[in-house]
Amino acid sequence: MESKPSKTATCLNQHVQQAVEQYLEDMGSTPPDNLHELIIREVERPLIQTVLAHAGGNQSRAAQLLGITRATLRNRIKRYGL
Repeated sequence: MESKPSKTATCLNQHVQQAVEQYLEDMGSTPPDNLHELIIREVERPLIQTVLAHAGGNQSRAAQLLGITRATLRNRIKRYGL
């Protein structure tokens, strides 16, 4: 049984949709072929940075909030130079 998305999740979904639509419009007839990879790369760094700040730098808490392991979080921190 799927749960109904929260109002916050719906709002985030709408923001992402609007941003992608605007990006594609701005790109015109030449959007990149690797759009998924580009978006994930552009979103993941500020997501991790913001959640780490919210968790007061506590990597275990940040990993829990993100739903990833601490090892994965540490790898991302290293990848993005955070």
